[in-house]
Amino acid sequence: MEKIDARTLKDEALHERRRQVIRLHKRGGKPGQIAQVTELSDTAVKKIIRLYEEGGAAGLKPGRRGRRTGDKRSLSEEQELRLQRLICDKRPEQLKMDFALWNRGAIRQLIEQECGISMPIRTVGHYLKRWGFTPQKPTCL
Repeated sequence: MEKIDARTLKDEALHERRRQVIRLHKRGGKPGQIAQVTELSDTAVKKIIRLYEEGGAAGLKPGRRGRRTGDKRSLSEEQELRLQRLICDKRPEQLKMDFALWNRGAIRQLIEQECGISMPIRTVGHYLKRWGFTPQKPTCL
């Protein structure tokens, strides 16, 4: 029988599987037997039992997965806010830059000038999307 990787389960399914492990554990099942019945690994079963013993039923509830918001970003919140204000309030030529309009290249240069951080143009695009800036067609004069 193939084991199920508990990390791939949705939160509801994972919670139900954990409750099933605890029911079997309370009936006197050994971790190896429980692992066979639930199709989880021995390690996962032992971890679930430990979570239950340490935190009770509340310990079985799955926590948030993935990276936390804002984690591993190149720019701090203050730097992001300052850059957003500059982009909204000024044009590139007002900041002595060789660009007529704001684009990813101009913003990349602005980030390097203001924050001393050199970042790939693609990352600049991710920041712009996160800030809610969208590509605009310039109006003809």
